[in-house]
Amino acid sequence: MKKELTRQQYLDLYYYMRLNRAVEDMMVKLFRQNKIVGGLYSSLGQEAISVGTAYALEKKDWLAPMIRNIGALLVKGVRPRDIFMQHMAKYDSPTKGKDGTSHFGDLDVLHIVSPISMLGDLIPVMTGVAMAGRYLGQKIVAMTWIGDGGSSTGVFHEGLNFAAAQKAPFVLILENNLWAYSTPVRKQVPLENLADRAKAYGIDSYIVDGNDVVAVYSTAKEAVERARAGEGPILIEAKSFRRLGHAQHDAAEYVPKEMRVYWEARDPIALYERYLSSEKLLDAQGKKEMEEKIDTLLAAERDFAENSPMPPAGLAETGVYCNGDDCHKIRAKWERPVAEVTPPRSSVKAVWTVPGFGSGKGSGGANAPIHFGDTQPAEDAAGNGTKSAKARKPMGKTPAKVAPKKTVKAGTASASRKARS
Repeated sequence: MKKELTRQQYLDLYYYMRLNRAVEDMMVKLFRQNKIVGGLYSSLGQEAISVGTAYALEKKDWLAPMIRNIGALLVKGVRPRDIFMQHMAKYDSPTKGKDGTSHFGDLDVLHIVSPISMLGDLIPVMTGVAMAGRYLGQKIVAMTWIGDGGSSTGVFHEGLNFAAAQKAPFVLILENNLWAYSTPVRKQVPLENLADRAKAYGIDSYIVDGNDVVAVYSTAKEAVERARAGEGPILIEAKSFRRLGHAQHDAAEYVPKEMRVYWEARDPIALYERYLSSEKLLDAQGKKEMEEKIDTLLAAERDFAENSPMPPAGLAETGVYCNGDDCHKIRAKWERPVAEVTPPRSSVKAVWTVPGFGSGKGSGGANAPIHFGDTQPAEDAAGNGTKSAKARKPMGKTPAKVAPKKTVKAGTASASRKARS
């Protein structure tokens, strides 16, 4: 690890990783007390990826986490109480109790797009966010995450190709957890490095140790600044291992014991603590104060969440359906001339026309070369009650005359065959 940050930045990374793990530990307790609605998904062992990458963004930048990227939410400014209440389906949660996991965002202040359960779908979405920022002259970067298994979905490739073609200021973090649920990477991808997938789309990529938070931050910072300067998109493969199963119901018994032991010895928080200690950035007293700060914060946040009411039944349909102009709070404010971002019209005039095209159905047939469906001919629409010869005349060429069928006399071979059939 190279010393390249300020002392406060080093300690910030440590604080957010510790907070990330403490929030998840507390949610496990709430889950076992039947206070959490729905599933619970852990990022144990991968905290350095969420924290290090999100910490590289500026306040104006946008991110879209997966359900395990709680560390990224905390870095962006989401309060632990909101995460607790969201999982407990409380009325004061970001979605007012309408979701039991991390499916929430903050478009107005924190610039967070909600996770999408269909993995990979956030890639084209965040490409669109990045392009919108460019059109508005905002100099923002958009970031999202994907797992090793999600990188095999069709929308991953479609979205990455779209981002590459648009040269969008977009950074994709590929968390190589070594397992897509219970399927090891070697059985789903014929590649040693998933970062090589970026080559197919002509974009740059990085490979980083996902358990080294400083390396993750430094790599992400470089990628973000390059994307902001117009060199994006960029893909970062962070190699790590999630030490718990897919969710609380999954004991992950499919993972070899030796693999688990190896990665437990490379715990990202323990590694970072040793580094901070060796660099005289954190001592025993500083560590104790950090732990007490987090414990005090989470105790208050948990109490707030537990005392929050459940949503009233009368609001069950509120915020579910999008009706009228109140659906979307964000309205585009063009900071560049509309003409500058409007595609030019064709300079070649059309060389063909269809008289009355599009005026057939519902127009009474006026000027329509063909009558569609239940459209009346023009004469009928005028009220004369008779169809003209012109209206009855079929369009196109007159069918060729059909030759009369040959008759077969009784007793012939053909007649005998017909009788038997």
